[in-house]
Amino acid sequence: MVNHLRTEKKLAVLGALVEGCSVRSTERLTGVHRDTIIKFLVRVGTGCAALLDTKMVNLGCERLELDELWSFVGKKQRRVKATDDVSRVGDMWTYVAIDASSKLIPSFLVGKRDAQNTNAFVSDVAARMRNRVQISTDGLRMYVEAVNAAFGDNVDYAEIIKSYEADAIGLGRYSPPKVPRRRRRRSSASQSRST
Repeated sequence: MVNHLRTEKKLAVLGALVEGCSVRSTERLTGVHRDTIIKFLVRVGTGCAALLDTKMVNLGCERLELDELWSFVGKKQRRVKATDDVSRVGDMWTYVAIDASSKLIPSFLVGKRDAQNTNAFVSDVAARMRNRVQISTDGLRMYVEAVNAAFGDNVDYAEIIKSYEADAIGLGRYSPPKVPRRRRRRSSASQSRST
């Protein structure tokens, strides 16, 4: 039971999880049963969400960058079977908004990469801002409608489109691809204001 864990044990569990250990690894390291770890993780997550909703409001951010990080739950998407609950396993994306100046993260959302989650994420970002904001995203087309719906005319929005080129890589070496050029594309809302 989470309530019966000593503070030192709670900190050890939380520390292991924050360092990227799995629940089972945390169980082995701390001696706390995995069911208790998961219950504790839910309580911590609920508390963090409440703190975020209380403190991350009426923000004066000027430049936000919106992006997504890929991960998976249970198994990678190519391993998902027709009998699996696709809403709970497979590819998952963490949508993240970051203030370009202060590195503050006012909002994030974990879920499938679809229009519903994109709209929910951008709406949450808009609800936390108190002023007109400049937003840049990658070329994910779902952002265009979501930004226009959530912010209306109260945003300066552009997409940053990167073109990658492949390098010849030696055996066993990995290097990120070069970005020889980038181009910016204004959204339709920004274009209509500038004419």
